[in-house]
Amino acid sequence: MTVFVEIADEVTDQLVADFERLVPQLSSSSPPPTREQLDEIVASPATFLLLARDEDGTVLGSLTLVLFRIPTGLRAWIEDVVVDGEARGRGVGEALNRFAIDVAAERGARSVDLTSRPSREAANRLYRRLGFEPRETNVYRFSGS
Repeated sequence: MTVFVEIADEVTDQLVADFERLVPQLSSSSPPPTREQLDEIVASPATFLLLARDEDGTVLGSLTLVLFRIPTGLRAWIEDVVVDGEARGRGVGEALNRFAIDVAAERGARSVDLTSRPSREAANRLYRRLGFEPRETNVYRFSGS
């Protein structure tokens, strides 16, 4: 199977439907994004919504790359990587991540960070194979009051 990766530049009804299919495979607690939310992501200069497609144009997976400048440099962060269950094990996640790494480097980011749950064993193997290394850090989350 050939996988093509692109940066989404417009939101169509089909893309909204694709995320209605993909997001539940990523998170059972988050609803799929609305058309307006996808428009905001696509329009933002800080986010790159990457889409992996097959030869027929079917969306097989997605990844969001976030680039932001802080005093110590340009940072890149990968979030919400999801590959459709029917396409797993066929190189989709690898293609998405390699494309994201290239986009980040082209724009001047020195490194790319991501987090992954330990239970996502296949994803963690992929990240290590691509050259990601575990960091000695604690990840904290504040969820409000």
